[in-house]
Amino acid sequence: MAKTDRLLALDVMRGITISAMILVNNPAVWGKAYAPLQHAAWHGLTPTDLIYPFFVFIMGISGWLSLSKRYEGPTRAGMLRILRRSAVIFAIGVGLQLFSGLVFGTSRYLLVQAVEGASWLQTAFPMGTFRILGVLQGLALAYLFGAAALVVLRFRHLVATAAVLLAVYWLLLALGNGFELSADNIIAVVDRALLGENHLYMERLADGSRLGFEPEGLLSTLPRIAQFLLGAAAGRMLTQGDSLQVRLNRLFVFGAALVFAGLLLQYGCPLNKKIWSSSFALATSGFGALLLGVLVWTIDVRRRTGWTGFFRAFGVNPLFLYVLAWIGSVLTNVAFRVGGNTVTVKGWFYTTCIDPFCGPAFGSLVWSLLFVGLIWLPGLLLYRKKIYIKI
Repeated sequence: MAKTDRLLALDVMRGITISAMILVNNPAVWGKAYAPLQHAAWHGLTPTDLIYPFFVFIMGISGWLSLSKRYEGPTRAGMLRILRRSAVIFAIGVGLQLFSGLVFGTSRYLLVQAVEGASWLQTAFPMGTFRILGVLQGLALAYLFGAAALVVLRFRHLVATAAVLLAVYWLLLALGNGFELSADNIIAVVDRALLGENHLYMERLADGSRLGFEPEGLLSTLPRIAQFLLGAAAGRMLTQGDSLQVRLNRLFVFGAALVFAGLLLQYGCPLNKKIWSSSFALATSGFGALLLGVLVWTIDVRRRTGWTGFFRAFGVNPLFLYVLAWIGSVLTNVAFRVGGNTVTVKGWFYTTCIDPFCGPAFGSLVWSLLFVGLIWLPGLLLYRKKIYIKI
């Protein structure tokens, strides 16, 4: 595996991750999916909680692979490329949220305009409560600072820098009420001060009230940067020097050490995705390294590739298929009137074709799988035509 080769195992891991994200983001009925397909309510770790951090980790690996092919140092041109790519990812995330507001707002306006008495523009674009951050925006910020650090730092400093970032962040959480879901949480305080509470994700509390708390917050970008750097370190371990078996063993040891560290530290720093705790970043990075190691062993050592086609179709065009899935999800959830009743495409199909035969949890999984398959079809077409949409 030369450093200039494309890593099939990484494409497969990326495909597994994006297909899993589409799966868990599109249940038939929110709250009815099986527990492993839902996020932990606060502290804890479910399989679903692994998906987003895997993206950050993979982005770090890809960053290293790209850098290893063309290292220029901290040049103006290189930094501008990083800034441009980050800006594009951030803008796509904002654009998707604007699209959701336009479609759902227009639907609300057409259905209840006489009751609300608001203009179409006010309903479709409620900018006073527009959420600024999100999944892609969080990835963009992690890439911006992580890739810039990767260009500047030497390899031996990557893990040390990640450790410092995680230690500093842990200290901030400990001193700033960071392990409690409250308005006094330092993450909420920072986001509220810089973005405004109306522009944050509204978290529902146990008593039914709502709190502006951003799971992709500005302060929690710190551990995501660290996770990007850990991914870059894993990429370097896997592609530089010695035989493939030695590199693979090194990756397994690295992953096991990170998982052990994260699980051990949870007693003072609970595993928590919504605050992206330091222990969470360590443990999920370790699981990511172990998954990549298993895939490399299966694909590159054992040469078992026949099962990978489905995930490769997702893995080579992940951003495009994520955007397509977002648009498809919005359109299938648009409400319209039929015979005096308000229905959606997803609601009609689920209640008519799935729920009578499957029940809530399994029926929700069936819908999610069907939706993933629907998004896979254009991905397969692009893959067969060798069309790779990049930014």
